[in-house]
Amino acid sequence: MAEYTLTVTTGNMLHAGTFDNVFVTLLGEEGRSNRTQLTNGVSLVNEKVGIFSVTSAFTLGFLLLLQVEKDPFHEFDDKAWFCSTISVRTPEDDDVFFPCYKWLSRGDLVLLRGGRATKAFEDFYPRLEDQRKKELVQQKLTYKWDEYAEGLAYVLSIKDVNSLPPEAHFSFLKARELEYRIQFATDELAETGILYTTARWENFEDMKNVSWFAKSTLAETVSQLWKNDDFFAYQFLNGVNSYVIRRCSKLPSKFPVTDEMVKPFMAKWTNLAEEMENGNIFIVDYKIMEDLPPTVTDGMQVPLSAPICLLYMTPEKKLLPLAIQLGQQPSKDNPIFLPSDSEVDWLLAKLHVRHVDTLYSMLVTHLQTTHLVAEVFAMVTLRNLPTIHPLYKLLTPHHQSTLFINTVARAVLYGPGRFLDNSSISAEGQLPLLRRALAQLTYVSLCPPDDIVARGLESIPNFYYRDDALRLWNVINSFVEAVVAYYYPLDIEVSADSELQQWVNEIFNYGFLGNPASGFPSSIQNVEELIKFVTMLIFTTSARHSSVNRAQLDFLSWIPNGPMLLHLAPPTVKGTATMDDLLMTLPNKSFASITLALNWFLSEKYEDFVPLGQYPQRFSEPAVLRMIEDFQAELSTISRAIEKRNEELQLPYLYLNPKEIENSATI
Repeated sequence: MAEYTLTVTTGNMLHAGTFDNVFVTLLGEEGRSNRTQLTNGVSLVNEKVGIFSVTSAFTLGFLLLLQVEKDPFHEFDDKAWFCSTISVRTPEDDDVFFPCYKWLSRGDLVLLRGGRATKAFEDFYPRLEDQRKKELVQQKLTYKWDEYAEGLAYVLSIKDVNSLPPEAHFSFLKARELEYRIQFATDELAETGILYTTARWENFEDMKNVSWFAKSTLAETVSQLWKNDDFFAYQFLNGVNSYVIRRCSKLPSKFPVTDEMVKPFMAKWTNLAEEMENGNIFIVDYKIMEDLPPTVTDGMQVPLSAPICLLYMTPEKKLLPLAIQLGQQPSKDNPIFLPSDSEVDWLLAKLHVRHVDTLYSMLVTHLQTTHLVAEVFAMVTLRNLPTIHPLYKLLTPHHQSTLFINTVARAVLYGPGRFLDNSSISAEGQLPLLRRALAQLTYVSLCPPDDIVARGLESIPNFYYRDDALRLWNVINSFVEAVVAYYYPLDIEVSADSELQQWVNEIFNYGFLGNPASGFPSSIQNVEELIKFVTMLIFTTSARHSSVNRAQLDFLSWIPNGPMLLHLAPPTVKGTATMDDLLMTLPNKSFASITLALNWFLSEKYEDFVPLGQYPQRFSEPAVLRMIEDFQAELSTISRAIEKRNEELQLPYLYLNPKEIENSATI
């Protein structure tokens, strides 16, 4: 009689345990064990580790699979069980580790692969080859592509979150916490009478009392600094959207700024041409917003501006706005606004830039280039890489809850009748904007070292996003290099991995619509390319998402600094606007307060927050486990350095501290 000892771990989340019966069977190269019932109820509770014995008439040889069944005939109500891991000690004193991380409901049966992560060409047992193929067939039936709209990346076909596999859902605690926050915010705003009013703001002081629950220390500072030119410019580097500013080496003809216009705001004895040559002139151009269908507000069409903003790095290393044009085509009805204009004119010009930047950040930088891209990454990993594949083990923590939150977003945030349909970019305008954004999205733009160079921002001072992003990229890259090189020591192993090649090909075709101009590869042929590609994926789904998401409460809570709706069109003349006009331009109290609550929901850290570098154990190889520990140590070093730097800053840059970066796009 051969005896196998099983160590079974139940998940640590709420309601992970069960009182149902669970059965296991070991399948080896020389036969199968007895079907064994695990002790019901007593051991399968939250965070509980149970030790069980499974016997066989003879030793099973190399363990191929472990079968787990949940009793379909238990007399009590079904209680799902979250099985984390099962470790098997064989009669030969070998330890075989089987990761599971699945919810099992009554009647479910799963086959688990254990041992070293393998590529398809490394499976020499027909039973394993067959199981590998069957797993992917089932995954492709579960996770089907759907064309959301022509010209956009494909999305998951499931439209009802309740139809998603339970592993894709929020945890019970996170779902309850989010539900509580939404209800709490709704009750607070309703109690003050602001939720349903269409009243406009009478003064700026009233805005400070919208809601006490969605405040932060930095948000208070923003409310004090929002009129300042240097703070306006600072946000292009370290605010909610650090991805649009670039160095300007030649003024576009559509933006006819002259030396005479900006001479009073520059150093003496210099001019635009000289400062551009010296790398001190920068530009932000929102051409992508041009000619989007206007939204209708109060029965009137309110056209969206497509501004251009010129900025100057002073000899004192302070970035300041030099000139703003609110439309793409110069004309007498599209004046160039300057810091020397009246306070209201200049504030209005900056307000329209902040308005467009906020919408761009929400729909392009946040939705398109993190959430929708992350959804493609999650889908292709689930569809093309079996759970035993090394890249599946490495990447699946970076896809946690992404499909769930994106499905929710399509149901409540963007699209016809959703919340953002009431912003200055209605559903009718969102589709062309997202199409343009995807057509312009490049591989270079998702790789910070390349992106920083492409935008000419290598040496601009006080660019904390750049500094932190590059440090993170390098540490992630070193970790990925170690893991990838361990499993792919030779280039031929990359090119020969059929599952990997299909994975890359689906990203190219379903995420970037086969567009060669995007620079995304349709195949990967060597180790170096694979390391960079996987680094990009991890950075995008974790750090890039954090840089956009976590900053929203701090920078957009002060309504004039981040309005998503404006009631009056961009000014066409100078010298006629008053402060009342500016207040009338801002979103009404109801929409502004709901937007504030949304920023609160999206920016908060929830109970089951998993920071970058924290992985549930899926690998059993000691060398890889040490690599993960080294990665975590490097991230801790970065955290300490960022915290030390931030102590000296009036506006600390918090969003790329590894402690504050979630492993995946989960909210």
